[in-house]
Amino acid sequence: MTATTAAVMVIAGFGAGLIGYITGLASIVSYPALLAFGLSPVAANVTNTVAMVAVGGGSIASSASELATNRAQMRSLAALAIAGGTAGSALLLLAPGSMFERVVPVLIAIAAIAILLQPLLHERPVVQRLARFYSVGVFLVAVYGGYFGAGAGVMILALTLLATSEPLWRAAMLKSYVLGLANLAAALGFAVFGPVHWPAAIAMAIGGFAGGWCGPPVVARIDAGKLRVVVAICGLGLALWLARVWF
Repeated sequence: MTATTAAVMVIAGFGAGLIGYITGLASIVSYPALLAFGLSPVAANVTNTVAMVAVGGGSIASSASELATNRAQMRSLAALAIAGGTAGSALLLLAPGSMFERVVPVLIAIAAIAILLQPLLHERPVVQRLARFYSVGVFLVAVYGGYFGAGAGVMILALTLLATSEPLWRAAMLKSYVLGLANLAAALGFAVFGPVHWPAAIAMAIGGFAGGWCGPPVVARIDAGKLRVVVAICGLGLALWLARVWF
C-alpha cells in the first residue's frame, strides 16, 4: 500500500466514522472504498468490519460518561451485541454470498421509514408492544451486523426509537455502542479465520476512530427533526442501491 492510498483510506475511515455515527450508514462510505481499493467482496466485508471497530471505540470513548449513567442497560446490550456479532461472523465465514441479498433492502427501507415516522408511530399501541421484543431485535441486528452490516445502524436506530423512550441523540449513542461491540466480536473471528487486508484495515481504523470521536458532539448540535429526515433519505438511498441486484 502506497502512502497516498493509505491517506485515502484514513480519509475514507474518517468519513465513514462521522457519517456512520450521524446516520448509521458507515459502510456506505467504507465498503465501496475497499472495493475500489481492489478487494474482493468478502475480503472487503471482513476488512470493513475490522476497521469499523475503531468507529465504535471512538464514539464510546467520546460518550462514555453518558453511557455510564445506566450500567445495567450497557451490560445487557453488550451481551446481546457480542453474541450476535459472533454468530454473524461465523455465518459469513461458513456461508458467504447472497444469503441476505433479497431481504436486506426491504429491512433497511422499513427502518428508514420508521425513523422518519417515529414521532407519529411511537404512541400507537401496536408499536409500544415492540418494547418486549427489543432484546431479540438487538440480537438479530447484531447478527446481521457481524454478517454484512450495511444499514445495520439504521435498523438498530429505528428499533431503539420505536421500542424505547430514548431521544434521538441517545439512541445514536446506543446504536454505536451495540454495533461497535458486535463488530468487535465479529472482528476477532475474522482476524483469525477471515481474509483481512490489515494495512487497509489499520489505515481506515485510524480515520474511523477520529470520525467516531467527533460524532457525539456533532449530533448534539443537529436539530433532531432534520437529522431524522437525513437518516431516512440516506437509508432509502442505500436500500435502493442494494436492491439493484434484483434487476
